[in-house]
Order: sequence, then C-alpha cells, then structure tokens
Amino acid sequence: METFVIIDGNALLHRAFHAVPPLTARNGQMVNAVYGFTTILLRMVRELKPDYMAVAFDAPGKNFRHERYPAYKATRIKQPQELYDQFPIVKQVVKGFGFPIFEVAGVEADDTIATITEKVLRNKTQFKVIIVTGDMDTLQLVGPRVEVRTMRKGVSDIVIYNEAAVKERYGL
Repeated sequence: METFVIIDGNALLHRAFHAVPPLTARNGQMVNAVYGFTTILLRMVRELKPDYMAVAFDAPGKNFRHERYPAYKATRIKQPQELYDQFPIVKQVVKGFGFPIFEVAGVEADDTIATITEKVLRNKTQFKVIIVTGDMDTLQLVGPRVEVRTMRKGVSDIVIYNEAAVKERYGL
C-alpha cells in the first residue's frame, strides 16, 4: 500500500513556535518555528518513507466560516509577528524538498487536508493517508486507511491516532 503524508503547515508551525526555545539567524530573525517544523518534516520523511507528501497552509485572509459567522475566531489572541515572519521561510523549506504546497483562498488548511484525503481515498484504493498535525479536529478523518499523528507535548512526543486509538480515547 502506498502512503500519502499530508502535513498541516499552520498547526505544526504554531506548535513549533511555542515549543522550541527562541533561535535566531545571523541577521537576527527568529527561526525557532522553522527549526521545529523542519525537524518534524525530516522525522516524518525518515520514519514514514512516504510515497507522496504535501503540506497544506491556511490561505491569507478570511475564510467561508467568517462569512457564515462573523465572530469566528474573534476571541483568538493574535500571535507575535515573529511567528508570522517565519511562514515564508518554512514555505521555502517545503519547496526546497520538492513537496507541493496546497493553499486555497477562503479555506483553512484542515479543510484542504480533508478534501485531499477524500480525493485520495476515492481515487486511489491502495493508498494510506497519514495526516501530521496539531489540530485534533482532523481526528474526524480517521478511518481504515487514514491515521493522524499529532504532538502531545513539544515537537517530539507524537501520538498516533488510528481507529482503535480514537475509539479508546473518545469511545467513538
């Protein structure tokens, strides 16, 4: 069975920013999230040896949920600019590895991940999909050929959620 790994770029970049101590490049720019993200990316390549890999990011601006519910994420605290400044660098890293980036206007990364997962499962019956994220919402995608890997703590303690693990934790 071939393996398709989908990385939730936003979730992992946020996780890495808060989990990895401050690191700066020679020019003074913060790169701790870049380091943490790249560490996770390399670990997934090494451990999973995927046949295919892609990274999904939230597109800039509002999404369809804001149109339906204007207060969507209105109470979310804006993160430091040092985090946002690392997104372009991480995208360069992903491109450097030759992995495609999916970023759809008006859609969040987890919605893009769900769409990719559904299309892969529908069109490629011999594929397994592994989603790497920090967003527990993606557990709704777990099934016979889909698992989610998420960080329990920091960027190195990874939990694998397959059907049995979701049932054990949530009774679903």
